[in-house]
Amino acid sequence: MREAAFVKQNKDKWLKFESLLKNNTHISPDELSASYVEITDHLSYANTFYRGSNTAKYLNDLASQAHRKIYKNKKESKNKFILFYTKEFPLFFYQYQKQLLFSFIVFALFAIIGAYSAANDDSFVRAVLGDAYVNSTLNNIENNDPMAVYKQASETDMFLGITINNIRVGLMAFTFGVLAGLGTLVVIMQNAIMLGSFQYFFYDKGLLWASARTIWIHGTIEISVIIIAACAGLVVGRSILFPKTYSRLQSFVTGIKDGLKIVISTVPFFIIAGFLEGFVTRHTEMPDILAILIITLSLILILWYYVLLPHRLHKKFVDGK
Repeated sequence: MREAAFVKQNKDKWLKFESLLKNNTHISPDELSASYVEITDHLSYANTFYRGSNTAKYLNDLASQAHRKIYKNKKESKNKFILFYTKEFPLFFYQYQKQLLFSFIVFALFAIIGAYSAANDDSFVRAVLGDAYVNSTLNNIENNDPMAVYKQASETDMFLGITINNIRVGLMAFTFGVLAGLGTLVVIMQNAIMLGSFQYFFYDKGLLWASARTIWIHGTIEISVIIIAACAGLVVGRSILFPKTYSRLQSFVTGIKDGLKIVISTVPFFIIAGFLEGFVTRHTEMPDILAILIITLSLILILWYYVLLPHRLHKKFVDGK
């Protein structure tokens, strides 16, 4: 939406609210709170799409006035953390749906390449996964427990180790975006090829379903947020390559800030994935229906938060639908 259209659509609400604040007119707490939430949503949108504009400055001033009136002689709201995840971030992330789609397509493409390479070269899996892992897994298969790798460490140790490692991979995907996005693409490529060859390895052993129903219990969220972290790196890369009307430095700083927000959003999901891998995946004896339920709910959670919710909030607070 163009800035002029955004202003035209909402200016009557802003002027009315400004008048109530300036004239110290009595406003019910519920009305004041509802108006404040709406103004801050508009401010978030303006900072995203019209950063530094008069509209953004005006809304920032209006929100500040409302904040002082609401929180006068009170401490800062304790719900700022919750508001970031439930409203501010999803609304902000709407603008990066294309980068998310591109990140997913690249990951899927290289996963297919990894599987194809493993199918045509017997040594490829060992080159990617390492001899130690392959030999250990072959031994587990002979012992009729192909997923035993998820049972070797204690629950807590695996949870902490996996979570830290996954966050490290996410940060790499983001920070390597400073190499004009090429570093991020390398991270995507490495992880996708590993996944593709990994899944083909079990397929070749006649264990595709046994591996998939186990691995994707945690992998649904884990792989998804790696793709999302890569999206953050692509945002940084795009800010360098395509600064638009900004100077390249201004665009880069904005890209870093926006990418960092995306990475921060993934941390709770990395923790969930680590918890599932440490405490749940190891229970390979669980019924298939339960594994399918966990995988399905995980996929719904990711799609809802990173795709459906951003579109829903954009329609509600920007398009007015």
